[in-house]
Amino acid sequence: MSVSAVAADRSVCAPLPVLGRDVRVPLVTGGEVDYAALDYAASAPALQRVWDDVAAYAPYYGSVHRGAGYLSQLSTDLFENSRRTIAEFLGCGAEDQVVFTRSTTDSLNLLAAVLPQDTRVFVFETEHHASLLPWEQRADVAVTYLNAPRTPQQAVDTLEKALAEREPYGPALVCVTGASNVTGELWPVRELAAAAHAHGARIVLDAAQLVPHHPVDLAELDVDWVAFSGHKLYAPFGAGVLAGRADWLQDAAPYLAGGGASRKVSRRTDGGVDVEWHTTAARHEAGSPNVIGAYAIASACRALSEAGFEGLVAREQALITRVREGLAEVPEVNVLSLFGEDASRVGVLSFVVEGWNSSHFAAALSAEYGIGVRDGLFCAHPLVRTLLGSEPQEPGECGAPDSAPGERSLNAIRVSFGAGTPDEHVERFLRAVKELVTDGARWNYRTEDGRCVPAV
Repeated sequence: MSVSAVAADRSVCAPLPVLGRDVRVPLVTGGEVDYAALDYAASAPALQRVWDDVAAYAPYYGSVHRGAGYLSQLSTDLFENSRRTIAEFLGCGAEDQVVFTRSTTDSLNLLAAVLPQDTRVFVFETEHHASLLPWEQRADVAVTYLNAPRTPQQAVDTLEKALAEREPYGPALVCVTGASNVTGELWPVRELAAAAHAHGARIVLDAAQLVPHHPVDLAELDVDWVAFSGHKLYAPFGAGVLAGRADWLQDAAPYLAGGGASRKVSRRTDGGVDVEWHTTAARHEAGSPNVIGAYAIASACRALSEAGFEGLVAREQALITRVREGLAEVPEVNVLSLFGEDASRVGVLSFVVEGWNSSHFAAALSAEYGIGVRDGLFCAHPLVRTLLGSEPQEPGECGAPDSAPGERSLNAIRVSFGAGTPDEHVERFLRAVKELVTDGARWNYRTEDGRCVPAV
């Protein structure tokens, strides 16, 4: 069924208005086209609603928690109301905390910093580097990397076996993605959470690629924490969230030391200082917070909830079906997958094209068709190497070509879309793929500063 036919169903909503939908870009072959932003997995465009809300608030901006003036008081109320809005959006319990951070990466580094001593962390090698790497920064934390599973059930079985065999038996944390930033495939979060809790472990969900596409409810998924970034959630103002259980956050030293995290500071007779730290989320929010970033995330949460996730999910699934069917018509295209063709996924797909360097293909999509996609290893090097069947030590950089146009490279192409993607962008992308494979590029390209660019 075509996208237009599915979109005619009343259960499928129209694309949400986003910034940049009318931006015109030049083509090397002449003329201009509307830019087709198909790189949502890197940074989604801002919802028009988010931009309008931020613009309306901007004249009233003030420093929070620190002023008696009207603007400071208004900004404080807005900041704390944003925290409550996000807590509701995530289904947080009364005792849970919502901590504002800079990004998903920052959120998971914060969690790594507050882990109890001698915690053992279990993480699949398929994770984004944001959730793969922070745990190694703690010398008193042991990390077990689990091999890439090839089915959801294998993921659960692998985790259960690793948890059952851990010695000594102490605090443990499982870190897992909700949706892969490479394949878009949904992971069995509820089942993994059940396995973790059955073996006395906690679990944190990297929801960076899940929360823009599906409802995320901590209680329903039975996860202990969730981390995500605003710039994936149509709110690109440099903020993120770590939400969930408060005890480890309260028991640990502040992530950053400074104003805002401290309740009381006094000099000691020996010349030092005594500090009483906050036990609320403020404990880990030292410094002047990103009020606009927090408000933008809350605005996006409200916009998605009001639009209705059921309709958004239905429309995205129609787009996914159309993209997969269209790519399947091109034998030279190989779509990457861990769990197989029938796996459920969000609007993120990666692929390689026989006879093409992935960076060259992505450059041609941009220069000749006005389509923005991503190429590289997507900050998930072990996963992409596994999917491409390469050796773990084989070279390749995130986003940079390591071979000339036409030669094989350890890179892939990623197309991603979401609530603001028009049908036309998807159709143009599929037409461009077929034309490039059939007719080749219409322009010459060269490598410059590690990127494949049109030759002039």
